[in-house]
Amino acid sequence: MPNPFRIRVAALTAALVLASSLAGCGDGSKDGDLAAQKLDWKSCPAPDEAEGGGEAPSPLPSGGTWECATMKAPLDWSKPKGATIGLALIRARASGDASKRIGSLIFNFGGPGGSGVTTLPAFGTDYAVLRTRYDLVSFDPRGVGRSDPVECENDAQLDNYFQQDATPDTSAERTQLIERTKQFNAACEKNSKAILPHVRTTDAARDMDLMRQVLGDTKMHYFGISYGTELGGVYAHLFPKNVGRAVFDGVVDPTQDPEQSSLGQAKGFQLALDNFAEDCTSKTTECPIGDTPQDVKDRVATLLADLDKKPIPGILPRLLTQSAATNGIAQSLYSKDFWEYLTEGLEEAYDGDGKILMLLSDAMNGRSENGEYSNITAANIAINCADEKPRYTADYVQQKLPEFRAASPLFGDYLAWGMVSCTNWAVPGAADHPDVSAPGSAPILVVGNTGDPATPYEGAKKMVDALGKGVGVELTYKGQGHGAYDSKDKCVQGAVNGYLLEGTVPKAGTVCT
Repeated sequence: MPNPFRIRVAALTAALVLASSLAGCGDGSKDGDLAAQKLDWKSCPAPDEAEGGGEAPSPLPSGGTWECATMKAPLDWSKPKGATIGLALIRARASGDASKRIGSLIFNFGGPGGSGVTTLPAFGTDYAVLRTRYDLVSFDPRGVGRSDPVECENDAQLDNYFQQDATPDTSAERTQLIERTKQFNAACEKNSKAILPHVRTTDAARDMDLMRQVLGDTKMHYFGISYGTELGGVYAHLFPKNVGRAVFDGVVDPTQDPEQSSLGQAKGFQLALDNFAEDCTSKTTECPIGDTPQDVKDRVATLLADLDKKPIPGILPRLLTQSAATNGIAQSLYSKDFWEYLTEGLEEAYDGDGKILMLLSDAMNGRSENGEYSNITAANIAINCADEKPRYTADYVQQKLPEFRAASPLFGDYLAWGMVSCTNWAVPGAADHPDVSAPGSAPILVVGNTGDPATPYEGAKKMVDALGKGVGVELTYKGQGHGAYDSKDKCVQGAVNGYLLEGTVPKAGTVCT
């Protein structure tokens, strides 16, 4: 099964899902030179199913409109003049004085597997100040959304896939999990065989450098979040001289293999749950889900154990299983803004109603209210498995369970068993971990959040060290949730905006509280 805790874009949209539930084409290349292609920017269509569906992006506050285009890129970068694929792009033109425009600022919001074409307009107002001097640009990476999406199973099959027991307790359950994973992976190979070898992060990084040239920029100005920091680091490694002003937020530890990353996430999500429980019980009003932090966690553990034996009604006809509840709880820990939903969801689940926790889980998995799934799960697995060389067996995971449970009594099993996702994948993985060393690059601002569950804070320092001397500049935010800029902390946003807009590099080791 996938490791859904690595998916950030779905977490970003959870608040929108709950709020509603609870209340162009490129013109080709010139002489085979794809860098010379001219993009045909047009009004954006509504997102398709692979991008998550919904309505076309709303007009910009300044009265402008979002524009979309398709850029051609080589399917196989080892054959740059061979077959091409189309990459979906979106932009909002700079709103300020044209004479002060810096260029394009390219965003990747994470996943891997998230659609930048849908995420940027959904949260574009958060970056309005950056738009004063940049065209804001994002894209669906190859294999994602509208960019030759990886396709695996259909909606009904995915409903079944996410209902499976992801934390097997018996040999029969383990066999069932492995066989169901094989079935999913075989469907990916059958339906997407041509694209699977070409969705590595190195491929996406090369796409971004082509994008830079097509957009007319001499330097790559970049804002990467979560997995987007890994993509940015790989880009800096491949094209250090082309790096302009770049920010990494919610930073992936580039030195870890998949097992180490999963173990780090177990610790990170446990810390976030600890902080949630402490926050709920420390308020002057009574915490409805426990009297003490430990009581809150004990009741959550009891709920999950009970759901393993007997699921409760979720969004009918689907039931809230132990796996779906764990997924929904993790989803709500991505942002402190979601904690109120977690409190309400747990309170209702204790009374036998699993709707809210299932809504949270659905948002993580890319499932819309009409039962359609985006391709975020398929793309997430395809990109991770193409990138990551290790393949883990059920026997190996079983041996590692005590270590994962020690890291997190609640999330340990779930994250450990997520490591079998790539075991029977059709394409070999590229490396144990990405190479992000970037000697000669311009400074890259690396922002770590001490309370980050998905990309634990320690990863920021590891990224700085891996980028190399004189490249990475670390800034610490003492906060909660995944990432720092979207917390709207004035200190963080001041430092990031100061660098991107004025080129002012904050002092290394700056701390925002």
